[in-house]
Amino acid sequence: MNLRSLDLNLLLVFDAIYNERSISKAAHKLHLSQPTVSNALGRLRDRLADPLFERSTQGMAPTLRAKMLAEPIRQALDMLERGLRGDDAFDFAQSDREFVVAVEDYGETIILPRFVDWLAKVAPRIRIKIRPEPSALLKGELRDGAVDLALDYFVLQDAAFRHQCVLTETLLSLSRRDHPEVGEKLSLEAFLGLKHVVLAPRTSAMPMIDLALSKRGLQRQIAVTVPHFLSMPVMVQTSDLICTLPRRMAHLYADHFRLKSHAVPLRMPSFPVYLMWHESAERDPSHQWFRKHLMDFCERL
Repeated sequence: MNLRSLDLNLLLVFDAIYNERSISKAAHKLHLSQPTVSNALGRLRDRLADPLFERSTQGMAPTLRAKMLAEPIRQALDMLERGLRGDDAFDFAQSDREFVVAVEDYGETIILPRFVDWLAKVAPRIRIKIRPEPSALLKGELRDGAVDLALDYFVLQDAAFRHQCVLTETLLSLSRRDHPEVGEKLSLEAFLGLKHVVLAPRTSAMPMIDLALSKRGLQRQIAVTVPHFLSMPVMVQTSDLICTLPRRMAHLYADHFRLKSHAVPLRMPSFPVYLMWHESAERDPSHQWFRKHLMDFCERL
């Protein structure tokens, strides 16, 4: 394809639809009308001779061609944004600083891999050390500089710590594709009748999904409790168990493990993911650069 004849705005539309899995949500994100986004997608389909996205019960599902294009397009847009923005306060291209980030496995699976890939291209000498999920020692580690940033669902209740909601999540359930008791739509009856593999809670608070069920006098059948999200789809793939996990992670695992994703048959609120740091790092130019780009990256997920 001759790039000189391609409207590069179409790539912004592609990127938004790919991330949102919805034309209406992409339109809202781009501050455009839905017909404008639909028209742009039609033009890009014509140019690439591929449908790119097809309607499904989970939204606009990308074709194989779209999946192949998604990462190169995102990287190109990142580089354009960086070039136009001009990051002069910190020589990121030459810095060999190591940043330590504390995450649980959602951040390690969904946020950091693509961010690390982007970082390798724009700041190849910067190193990242991923620490295990936030612990009781986190406050001291952030205060002392042993940890630079933390990603978590819960904020640190202390005025000395800063936090920013970088994205919000919802839940999806997963089952194996040939599950004998689950059709195209997961009903509440089936949800309650099946056995679940669940994540071990990190706090004394009742998990959100169990709280929603208890308000209706209901309870799910918990067969297995695991310490990490990754164990859940592995078990679901070879059994009649089902699991429920954050939407972006569910989509990733559904593709990788060839599972079927389902809307949770309950009214469930969305929940935030926070980036946190200590006030002592607030004005550090390298820390500012790193966390700003991590925030920007999260907003595009």
